[in-house]
Amino acid sequence: MNFHEGAYIYINKPYRMSSFGALAHIRYLVSKKLHVKRVKMGHAGTLDPLATGVLILCTGRATKQIERLQQHTKEYTATLQLGATTPSYDMEHEVDERYPTEHVTRELIEKTIPQFVGDIQQVPPLFSAVMVDGDRAYKMARKGQEVELAAKTVHIDELELTAFDAEKMQMSIRVVCGKGTYIRSLARDIGEALHSGAYLTSLCRTRVGDVRIEDCLTFDNFPEWLDAQDIEDEIKNK
Repeated sequence: MNFHEGAYIYINKPYRMSSFGALAHIRYLVSKKLHVKRVKMGHAGTLDPLATGVLILCTGRATKQIERLQQHTKEYTATLQLGATTPSYDMEHEVDERYPTEHVTRELIEKTIPQFVGDIQQVPPLFSAVMVDGDRAYKMARKGQEVELAAKTVHIDELELTAFDAEKMQMSIRVVCGKGTYIRSLARDIGEALHSGAYLTSLCRTRVGDVRIEDCLTFDNFPEWLDAQDIEDEIKNK
């Protein structure tokens, strides 16, 4: 393996860690292993801090493939809490509105969600990394500035209801989608389509292209994996 020539590292990003934070940690370990100040590294597709799952890291010359990797189809599993909303559409913020749920049934959900399959118009979350006039939307939102985000076309290949708890009023879904799809926004839109509200309580990216979560390393086992590699860079640097 040669990290300077280019390598791919598949990480299961931990909960409450940013994608950049995950990248920085792995880059530090690889750089230390190679006895260099900083290995060139980037990630192919941001995950929210409250999300877990597949994060593809590219090193060296492989960073040129990041844009291509970002075009790959992605798969997610998510759990939605019905009957309420939050400003961020997930648990990063407290509930700001509550809505009726007495009318929501499994049959209604299964009848409603097919409308989100195919090309749909989706407004990104206010608390997101979308650029607005040269600044990130979430930075403007945290300053209390008014931000209006335009809807964009995204593609959803599959949307499946995998579980529904009528007592807790929670639903779980599996989503296969294209680049730029926000599952948080999908949760918000499903809540509205059910004439109620919804926000994410969990989100996991289970696949990017052919890379599945089962193929990923955890932070705990990454150092052991790294020590077991036959690394050409390390030999050259000695």
